[in-house]
Amino acid sequence: LLMLCMASMGMYRARQRPRSLETLLRVVLAVAVASTAFVLFIFIFPGLSAGRGVVALSMMLAAGGLTVGRLVMLRFLDWGPGKRRVLVVGSGEMASSIGMLRRRSDRRRFQVVGYVPMDEAERRFAEQAGYAPLIDDIGSAIDNQVIDEIVVAVDRAADALPTRELLRQKTRGIRITDVVEFLEYETGKIDLDVMEPQWLIFADSGHTSPLYRVGKRALDVVASLAIMLVTLPLTVFVYVAIKVEGGWSSPAFFTQPRVGRLGRPFELYKFRSMVVNADSSGAQWSSRGSDARVTSVGRLIRRFRADELPQLVNVLRGDMSLVGPRPEQPSFVESLAQAIPFYDYRHSVRPGLTGWAQLNFPYGESEEDARTKLKYDLYYINNASLLLDVSILLQTMEVVVWGHAMSMTGPGGPRLDPAKRRDHQLFQEEGVAAPGGDKRDAA
Repeated sequence: LLMLCMASMGMYRARQRPRSLETLLRVVLAVAVASTAFVLFIFIFPGLSAGRGVVALSMMLAAGGLTVGRLVMLRFLDWGPGKRRVLVVGSGEMASSIGMLRRRSDRRRFQVVGYVPMDEAERRFAEQAGYAPLIDDIGSAIDNQVIDEIVVAVDRAADALPTRELLRQKTRGIRITDVVEFLEYETGKIDLDVMEPQWLIFADSGHTSPLYRVGKRALDVVASLAIMLVTLPLTVFVYVAIKVEGGWSSPAFFTQPRVGRLGRPFELYKFRSMVVNADSSGAQWSSRGSDARVTSVGRLIRRFRADELPQLVNVLRGDMSLVGPRPEQPSFVESLAQAIPFYDYRHSVRPGLTGWAQLNFPYGESEEDARTKLKYDLYYINNASLLLDVSILLQTMEVVVWGHAMSMTGPGGPRLDPAKRRDHQLFQEEGVAAPGGDKRDAA
């Protein structure tokens, strides 16, 4: 019970950087919910027993021990004696995608020991970018220090790969990884700048399994019915609140065309969170917190995603799934598919009520945001499994409880305009000033 509650509080995220107070609050809430569920379990099965003192003492020990243990462990991981030692073959633009992982939370699992340039162009690129150290020979680098993994990140313009040397190192038990696969594992997303179409074509995507599709549909139906039953009082409350604010003659529900699996359109149901006829002038990007079209009730239900509850009907009808990429309007899809490579590939699965991108990236407000969210959507599609679906559903509880997922900057972090957000994400490591901002903003 405690592990499930911790997961629903976002405490098992690989790249989390929560504040100490936030960690304490999340742990205390998880322990309280788990203890309450445990007491109810004892009540249902009276043959089992546990003293009240034992339960209370366990709660205090769990809350204190988990908080201290987690804070110590995060700092231990940042220090990194157990990190994989990685040698990067290549030092050009491909390799720069690894060098741009500058946050401590992104480098908890690996340490780059050096870059091996394949030609003079890559060497000059590395010297200008400040890569260090540069290593001339793979064999001598491995002979002189411990290497756990070799990442191949060679630019297409570079000379041929040192295939014979890479095969020799693989026979010695060193893992050889492509840069796309490496970044996918370390960041939880697929980098569009380094991925070639053939990689996506030959990737062993989980969503193509017939067994997975059957299991996913069964999970959708059972879980949707259960959620509808549990949230029935909330659904009635939201319906009444919208009617009271807008008048009893105003609509409480809102329908909008969206694009589903294989590009098929469907009508998406939501509670109305904007003024009536908000899209009369055409489809617009929704702006979080500053959109004048959003009503007072709408702002509240959006924060806790209560406006999405009617979409459970879409899930039961088969238009959507509980987990998947969020569906977009046809006009947006048409323009985004022309501007962003591989955008149509997200329609290979049913769109979802929640998804991997929603847990890892804030509210989308621009084409650049859509491009970033696509990276997470492609990761989900490539790694689709029932275990991942259940994990995403559990972590979505974090949004319901806190009103947001654990963002990179923590709760209440700065909302940046799209032009500045990438720079801030690259320089968000605590104590490093972002371009155009001070250390306080970066932290």
